[in-house]
Amino acid sequence: MDSDRRSAQVERLEVVDTGRRRRWSEDEKLKIVLESLQAPRQVAATARRYGVSRSLLLRWRRSFRPEPKDTARQPGFVPAMVVAESGPPCPVAPASSGGSIEIEFAAGARMRITGTVDAATLKAAVAALADGRLR
Repeated sequence: MDSDRRSAQVERLEVVDTGRRRRWSEDEKLKIVLESLQAPRQVAATARRYGVSRSLLLRWRRSFRPEPKDTARQPGFVPAMVVAESGPPCPVAPASSGGSIEIEFAAGARMRITGTVDAATLKAAVAALADGRLR
């Protein structure tokens, strides 16, 4: 093995034992996580108090976070169905709905609807875009 002759030779090498890895029980982790959730901006202070890194404490917080029970609130695709003129009326979303929908027509026009709109206005806008009167 090559050695750089200009560098100083190591005469003494000291190995310092930093201790073993700590093993935290689930109860101890839960206690630390609950303490970090007591007040805003307590992650760093709690991590210092117990001698763990902030990233480890944040990972514990994520692992103890409850799973979402209501999957209906998560964004995603909603199947749409086109019905004939004599079909049932279009349902109108409640006023508290904050969703949006985007409709892309074959001619390249695109319509984005945010919030709520009454069925008559929506029907007139779609008809105007489909006929090419609106650009």
